[in-house]
Amino acid sequence: MQHDHETSQEPITVAIERRVDAHRQAEALAWVQTGTSLASRMPGYLGSGWVRASGSSSLWYTLYRFADAGSLAAWESSAERHWWLRTGEEFVHDARVERRTGIEGWFDVPASSLLDVDEPPAAGQAPPRWKQAVTIWLGFFPTNLVFTLLVSLLPVWGAVPLALRVLITTIVLTPVMTYVVLPFVTARLRPWLEGGPRGGPRP
Repeated sequence: MQHDHETSQEPITVAIERRVDAHRQAEALAWVQTGTSLASRMPGYLGSGWVRASGSSSLWYTLYRFADAGSLAAWESSAERHWWLRTGEEFVHDARVERRTGIEGWFDVPASSLLDVDEPPAAGQAPPRWKQAVTIWLGFFPTNLVFTLLVSLLPVWGAVPLALRVLITTIVLTPVMTYVVLPFVTARLRPWLEGGPRGGPRP
């Protein structure tokens, strides 16, 4: 039986926790950067990042995102990745791997935001559902409004059947929301999305 992430056509975010030998930190840094460079050349690659739990910690976290399950599988089965993993076997050890699919993956804590955290991030940590809903609405409302205003200028738009108008609207706006609007909105609302009882001001 296949898992959902194996058949998903939604973007997939993969978070990997690795333990690095303390005396091989410089090699590990070069190794991580090489892996990022190799992944960035693959079709469907949407971005990646890495972070250490602290300056003295042996725990390193890598986060990367692909457009769908197929492009992720192509990277994970590629000869380049297998070669890259073999080169780090002596000093890098996988500890935990997590995957998230779809819209919710945009609300994961990005690697760049962990740079000033002194302890490992909580697994699967995401904003409350109501904050996710508000964020999506804040992106969808102006996007849908602009699109509606633009297409209303077309003389033939009013004659298009309602079902077809909705179909065209969703086909156009879904990729715009996924790849442009949501990343833009979530990046600017990140402090609010991450705020809550567990948080508090950072030093």
